[in-house]
Formats: sequence, C-alpha cells, structure tokens
Amino acid sequence: MGSFVELTAVDGAKTPAYVAMPEGKPRGAVVVLQEIFGVNSHIRSVADRYAAQGYVAVAPAMFARVKANVELGYTEEDMQTGFALKGAVEALPEPGVLRDVEAAVAHAATLVPGGKVGVVGFCWGGLMTWRAACTLPSVSAAVCYYGGGMTGEKEANRQALCPVLAHFGSKDHYISLESVEAFKLAQPKVEVHIYEADHGFNCGQRGSYSAAAAAKANERTLAFFAQHLG
Repeated sequence: MGSFVELTAVDGAKTPAYVAMPEGKPRGAVVVLQEIFGVNSHIRSVADRYAAQGYVAVAPAMFARVKANVELGYTEEDMQTGFALKGAVEALPEPGVLRDVEAAVAHAATLVPGGKVGVVGFCWGGLMTWRAACTLPSVSAAVCYYGGGMTGEKEANRQALCPVLAHFGSKDHYISLESVEAFKLAQPKVEVHIYEADHGFNCGQRGSYSAAAAAKANERTLAFFAQHLG
C-alpha cells in the first residue's frame, strides 16, 4: 500500500500524488497517469502492481488544478463528470497539467538516485504520456494505453524524445483502427500493438475489461520497462 504526498510544480502549483514503494532497492521509477476518473482505486492498484515489480510508482492527481480530491467510478454519470474535468484541464494555458507530470517525474527521480523514470498512462493519461514523451527530456521510456486523441494528426506529428510503446484495442469506439494505422505510419519508431479488445481493456472495474489483452499488454510493458529503465 502506498500513501499520498504533495508535489510542487515549477509554477508553484500543488498537486497530490499517490506513491507506492517497492521492497528493497528500486530498479527504477514509473509515473502512472490516470484516466478521466482521477487517482481512484484502480489507478492506485496499478501503481501498487508496479511497486510489486520493483519500481517506485508515482500517480499525480492530474485534475488538481481545476478540482481537488477527484475519485470517480465508471458509471455513465462518472464518465460525464470525467469528460467535463478533462475539458477544463485541457483548456488551461499550455503547458498546463504537463507541469504536474514533470513534477511527478522529478519527485520519482529523487527516490531512485541515479535511476531512470518512465511514464505509463491510460485513456486520457495515455495521451498525456505521449505528450510527456515528446516534451520532457527527463522521461526515459513511455507506455501509452489506448491514448485518446494521440492518433490524431496534430499529436501524430509530434516527435518522441524517448522509446515509446503503445497499446490499442481493435474494438475501441473512441480510437478508430484507421487512425491507429495512420499513427503507425507517422511514427515508425513507436512500438504499437493492437488487441482484440475495447477501450479500457486494462481496467478490471470496467465492462470492457479483457483479462487476456490486459495480461499480454502488461507482459510487454514490463519487458519494455525492464529494457529501458532496469
């Protein structure tokens, strides 16, 4: 089990973050970026699982600039609330919430002296992971799970500063296969995998959960982080 700490971004903004520590010496650190539902029980469990694999895991509350203490479930009402909060955060002047991602990466780095820090994100967090990979030199590796919006033309034209792995579902009604294929063409250096699954397939609390896809994506993610973080 982890605990919450307070991060301070370069502009002075304060952001809570859930931190899970491994037993023994960390092999590296992973910043976990939330869906549109806040740092809820699912995201905390994801962080705990990375800690169990030997990584320091830091999950910043990415809605903190617009609303504190957001922890949503997966009902239709929660979905609408999450979309509204995402819209409010996306409307912030650039770089917006990327400052909080940067603060999380910096904090994680202090917990693994001399070690490397990766980022993994889900849904909207997958998009923010892609943006972090393209803008933050302090990120050593990035894994995007069904990053909503990252396959659009604007995002696909960005250039990553570190190795990137991306997971998508072939049945995802938010991200078309056509856009994923276009992204692959625009980003030949990004390792892209497509699963017979829907959006949110990694989350056991969602109806779209796919145990098989989640297990395979996790296997690939852990191998990717082992290669690039240690």
